[in-house]
Amino acid sequence: MVTKSENRFIRLNLITLIVTLVLILAGAVVRSTGSGMGCPDWPKCFDQYIPPTSVDQLPQDYKEKYVAGRIAKNERFAKLLDKMGKSHLANSIRHDETIAVPEEFNVAKTWTEYINRLTGAVTGFLLVGLVICSFAYKGKANRLIVLSLLNVVIVIIQAWLGSIVVSTNLVAWIVTVHMLLAIVILAILVYTHFYADSLNRERTIIISGTGWLKLLVSVSVILSIIQIVFGTEVREAIDEVSRNLLYEQRNTWVAKTGAIFQYHRDLAIFVVVANVVIYQLMMNKFGGKAKELRMSNMIILVLLIQIASGLILSNFALPPFAQATHLVFSTVLFTLQFYLFLQVYRTRTYNQ
Repeated sequence: MVTKSENRFIRLNLITLIVTLVLILAGAVVRSTGSGMGCPDWPKCFDQYIPPTSVDQLPQDYKEKYVAGRIAKNERFAKLLDKMGKSHLANSIRHDETIAVPEEFNVAKTWTEYINRLTGAVTGFLLVGLVICSFAYKGKANRLIVLSLLNVVIVIIQAWLGSIVVSTNLVAWIVTVHMLLAIVILAILVYTHFYADSLNRERTIIISGTGWLKLLVSVSVILSIIQIVFGTEVREAIDEVSRNLLYEQRNTWVAKTGAIFQYHRDLAIFVVVANVVIYQLMMNKFGGKAKELRMSNMIILVLLIQIASGLILSNFALPPFAQATHLVFSTVLFTLQFYLFLQVYRTRTYNQ
């Protein structure tokens, strides 16, 4: 029997998972609109908890002030990298001339970034609440407590890394690490929700084995993670191309990204093939109303959205709405695939 406190944890976990995806959407909008430096300081925005709406509300000499602050923060980060044996990365940050270029105030970009930060704060509070609720499983499923605590630690690291993303003017590899940590947070939320929800449920029983299906779903999850990394690197390459072209000739940016775009495009074919095969296997092994099959249907729908948004991006000069859609649904695809893996992993056959 599921207690009220356990139900509370399951519901809050689902809400936190959804809000985390909304946070990724907010981050995607920030990225696609170039609003990442809309707030040049962190955690405040122009040294204010509520951002300014006009230039006359800005601090005096704000450009010089925030450039100096970024340089000082980057030097501290560079020293940390030196201690970790990453001197080449440290030197690349120290010698990045773009860090010394002041950002012009743009009210739309400032509030876009500010809303992203507010969504992040809400996500953080929800994760803390999830830790508190997880103690309902003390002695019964202690892993839920441990994983919930771990997620809070990762979010703290993510918040710190977010400040580094701002101070380093969106240095490419830091943005990629930032995205990967978001995937880790999602994975933990998916697992804790699934595990808590399945504690009082019987396993699904099917006739034939699931060995190959488990392997294929595992491969599809790994491919999606690799695709997200490639996609992030494609975006970073596009940023470099756009700067070199002074943000003109937008329709040529994708073609100038080089091999990384080709890798991203070609791997997409493997992702599609793997998921189509998985869908066929799911159709053969599970009944029409099985939750596992419904999850497969959702994966195919998300995959179609991904294909469509990817084609729009590559053929219609990277419209911002398609950028945000493509990034968000890549994480939704990972979320659904990982949940499907957990479902398939838990199934039993009659001969077990």
